[in-house]
Amino acid sequence: MRDRKEIAERLAASGYIADAELATAISLMLMLKRPLLLEGEAGVGKTEVAKALASVHTTELIRLQCYEGLDQSAALYEWNYQRQLLSIQAHRGDNPDAVEDQIFSEKYLLERPLLAAIRRDKPPVLLIDEIDRADDEFEAFLLELLSDFQVSIPELGTIKATTIPHVVLTSNGTRELSDALRRRCLYHYVDYPDVDREARIIMARIEGAGASLALQIARMVEGVRKEELRKVPGVAETLDWAAALVGLDVRDLHEAPETVHETLMCLLKTQEDTSRMTREVTGRLLGRVA
Repeated sequence: MRDRKEIAERLAASGYIADAELATAISLMLMLKRPLLLEGEAGVGKTEVAKALASVHTTELIRLQCYEGLDQSAALYEWNYQRQLLSIQAHRGDNPDAVEDQIFSEKYLLERPLLAAIRRDKPPVLLIDEIDRADDEFEAFLLELLSDFQVSIPELGTIKATTIPHVVLTSNGTRELSDALRRRCLYHYVDYPDVDREARIIMARIEGAGASLALQIARMVEGVRKEELRKVPGVAETLDWAAALVGLDVRDLHEAPETVHETLMCLLKTQEDTSRMTREVTGRLLGRVA
């Protein structure tokens, strides 16, 4: 599956509406077997790309959520210390070397996402989510793994990848990533969708959202995003709002202006933004929706 059009169609069938540039990036990622770095604002659908890829390939999605202080043990592997301790107590008096060999065996190894991803028989999709939240030290460690797809466990030796996973990294741009990491990845910037694509996303994900309503919602959200908001609503918020409107049996935004205003809480995430979005502002934006 390397043709851009085929990729876009199969992603759409799984509920993800990709533009031509993203479909091209995924095509090259699969062809070149390179990690794909997706950068963009929170809520534009970066994580959903990995989920859709896993669905398209009918394979496992393995997710590593990055955060400040993330270390190798949480990302790669740990030993099951409680079971090791119980085993040591049970074999007290046995040959110490034999006990050591036993407790540092596969039976007591706890896989974490990175190790799990390279040990699957079928290539999984490895999602390294919000890599910009991790420390520089973890990023440096990750570079080695992405280069060789093998890890060294002192007690077991070097473990080489059974298969090469499809790697997707996401970044919200909270810190600058290293040049070394960027060089190892293909890159695509994920922006907010245009009105037509967001309407297609709504129709694909929200049952009961017809073309006319979906287009009205997408145009209204486009207007909201142009306001001076502290937290600009992402696609996830659009889908929440669309689901709320459909659930309230709204079929035309112009016929339910009060409901439109009251349900904008699905889009707005701070008190400051809620205060700014007055009924007058809602009415002005609604007036621009065809």
